[in-house]
Amino acid sequence: MNLGNSETGRYLAECGTCLLIGRDVTVAIASSGIAATLLDGGRTAHSALKLPLNMQVIETPTYNISKYSGMGKVLRSCQLIIWGECTMAHKKSLEALNRTLKDLRGNEQLFGGALILLAGDFRRTLPVIPRSTPADELNACLKSSVLWRYVDKISLKTNIRVQLQQDESSERFAKQLFDIGNGKMEMDESTHCITLQENFCHFVKSTDELIAKFFQIYRRIIKIIIGLVSVLYFQPKTLM
Repeated sequence: MNLGNSETGRYLAECGTCLLIGRDVTVAIASSGIAATLLDGGRTAHSALKLPLNMQVIETPTYNISKYSGMGKVLRSCQLIIWGECTMAHKKSLEALNRTLKDLRGNEQLFGGALILLAGDFRRTLPVIPRSTPADELNACLKSSVLWRYVDKISLKTNIRVQLQQDESSERFAKQLFDIGNGKMEMDESTHCITLQENFCHFVKSTDELIAKFFQIYRRIIKIIIGLVSVLYFQPKTLM
């Protein structure tokens, strides 16, 4: 299995395509609907694999997929499974996929001999566990899985968006985000808060200004979403 950090699942999908030269079937899934739209023909993991909704309370969950169903036949023949935003998935989802593929393919190798390409960033959203503690969330993430020791980690170093834009402010902003995510920002010991630099974002002076800015940006986002929906509505094999 390979784990990569990327801006979007599309980049890793393209990498997966390069890895798949000479092979026939690839399954593209993602933990969220938005991420699934970035994968060609992608679907959410819950939709494609029939994940149980109460995954966290089942001791050894399995996928409700028959060996002779349409998806069962696909999983039996596929050579590569790309899972976008995998860090949002419960560790039991990956372990259940391992057991299911072994059973469907009649192969006791990891994941029945299929290659699993995991794409995600642990600085983003971890699994959401209802009525849980931070310890419960950490215990549910993929790094706590017994399968994690078999993962080969690959880190992507180049920010493609910044490279294409060739914008110094975008590069500076990306570096500041990494510093926050990596815990490199100085913290006030008394408040346990960090102070953002003046050039990090636009600071407002009042609540009214913040509300006005929010709805200004919100209207722009709505226009973008409407445009995306109108395009994605006509794309086959994509489930939100």
